[in-house]
Amino acid sequence: MDGSVSTLAPIFATAGLTGNPRDAFFVGLAASFGAGISMGLAEALSDDGAMSGRGNPVTRGIITGAATAFGGMLHTFPFLLPNLRTALTLAYVVVVLELLAIAFIRYRYMHSPLGKTIAQVIVGGAIVFGVGVWLGSLGVST
Repeated sequence: MDGSVSTLAPIFATAGLTGNPRDAFFVGLAASFGAGISMGLAEALSDDGAMSGRGNPVTRGIITGAATAFGGMLHTFPFLLPNLRTALTLAYVVVVLELLAIAFIRYRYMHSPLGKTIAQVIVGGAIVFGVGVWLGSLGVST
């Protein structure tokens, strides 16, 4: 969740600052790959799996890194569309669906309490998303 959600702010700030969906796409792609690499390495190097019982660290790192990059790319792909308004609208829908999916997965499969899941994923994701949109609008008005 951390890596995928953290890619929201740069993408939406870039879209607002440049008004160019292609720029937002490449920033989103860079943020997605960067987050995937960072999260994958952090997971692989966090422990050897013996203490936590979470399995092989390399496997965990690959899965975490790939999932993070994929999650970041989902809300990046709409910016392949040439019309910014259409790209933003589709990206907003994708973000809402992503946050709901992450919350459901955490609640259903990771047995995270529903209130905690909503606070962390939905509220946290909305804040990160809002910061990106806000910073993008600030840059345009200056």
